[in-house]
Amino acid sequence: MAVKRILYTAFDVVPSPKGSSTHITAFLHGLAMAGLDVDLLTPGDAGLPRRDRYAGATLIRVPLDPSESMLRRALRFDAAVAEHLAQQRYDLVHFRSLWGGLAPSRARDQYGYRTLFEVNGLPSIELKYHYPALADGSADSAALLARIRAQERELLQASDLVICPSAVTATFLSSLGAASERLLVIPNGAEPCPTPMQPTRSVTMPTALYIGTLADWQGLGTLLAALPFVLAERPLKLRIVGAGRSRQYRALLKQADRLGVAEAVSIEDPVPPAAVPALIADADLCLAPLAPNDRNVTQGCCPIKLIEYMACARPIVAANLPVVRELLREGEDGLLFAPGDPRDMARAMLTMLDSPNLAARMADSAARRVAAHLTWDHARTRLLAAYARLGV
Repeated sequence: MAVKRILYTAFDVVPSPKGSSTHITAFLHGLAMAGLDVDLLTPGDAGLPRRDRYAGATLIRVPLDPSESMLRRALRFDAAVAEHLAQQRYDLVHFRSLWGGLAPSRARDQYGYRTLFEVNGLPSIELKYHYPALADGSADSAALLARIRAQERELLQASDLVICPSAVTATFLSSLGAASERLLVIPNGAEPCPTPMQPTRSVTMPTALYIGTLADWQGLGTLLAALPFVLAERPLKLRIVGAGRSRQYRALLKQADRLGVAEAVSIEDPVPPAAVPALIADADLCLAPLAPNDRNVTQGCCPIKLIEYMACARPIVAANLPVVRELLREGEDGLLFAPGDPRDMARAMLTMLDSPNLAARMADSAARRVAAHLTWDHARTRLLAAYARLGV
C-alpha cells in the first residue's frame, strides 16, 4: 500500500517558543510515527533554512517580506500554498488557518484530496487584539472583518472535517456553519513530567509564574492589579515569561510602576519548549489569568500553559472560564477566581500560598488528570482517528 501523503500548512513560524509551535510539533511527531509522509509549509524566518527536516516531516519555509503588512504576508503565503499544490500531489491537506487554507479548500475538487481544517483561533475574533485599530468601529475595519468572517464560514462549511481544541470553540464554530457530524474536539496536551517537580531555589521568597504571550486577551492587567493585594499580606516575586509586542511590554511595565509593584515583577523573554518544565518546576504558584472577552468566552481556546502547569504538578490559580473548567476542576486540581477581578485573584493566590498541604494535594491531582486524559499522546491518538475518518 502506498504511503499516504499529507500537506500541513501553518501561518506560524516553526520552531518557536509559542504554543502554536508546540502544538504543531506534537502533531508532526504523531503523523511521523504513523508512517505518513508529511510536508509542512510555514512562513520563513531569517535565521532558519528554506528547507529542513523537522519532527519527522519535510519543512518548507515560504520567504515573506517582514516589512509588508501582516495581511499582505498572509495573502502571499496562501498564494504560495496554491503554487505548491500545483506541483505536488497529496491525499490530505491539513490547514491551521484561513491563510494557507483558502487555496487548498478551493482547489480540493481539482486535485482530489481531502481537507481538514484545524481551528485554534479565528482572525475575525483575534486580529483586533493584535491590531487595535481594527476595533475603531470604522466602516473600513468592519468591512475587512466581515470579509474575513465570510471566508471563515466558507472554509468551515467546505472542509471535510473540522477539529478544534475545546467544546466552547466547537459550539462557536457550529454557529458559523460547521456541521456537527464533521466537527471534532481534540484538546491540547503536555508531556508528563518524569518525576515530581519542586522548586529548586534555596531562598524563602515564593515565586509566582505566568508563561505565555503578552497578548491583550491573557489577562495580565488583572494579574498585575492583584499583586498589591498579595504583597500587602506576604512577599512574592512574579515572573512573566513570554513574547509580546513592544506596546504590550511597555503597558505592563507602566502598570507595574503605577501600582508600585515594579520591583516584584520580572518580564522575561520566552524560553525554548524544552526548558519550560524546569521553569515551571522553579515556581511555587502558576497562573492563568485569562480575560473575560470574546476570544476566550465566545470563540474559546485551550491554553497549553495550563496543561503544562498541571503536568508538572505545580499549584495553579486560573480564571473561572468555561475553557478553563474543561481542563481543571475547581477545588480539585487548582483554584479559580472571578475573571477580571484582581481582589478575587489575590484571594486565590494567597489561599494557595498560605495552604501548602492543599496546594500539594491539588497539584498532584492535576498531574494525575493530565496523565490520564491530556497528554500529547492522547491528542495524537485522536488526530489519527480523525485522519482515519478521511481514509488516511
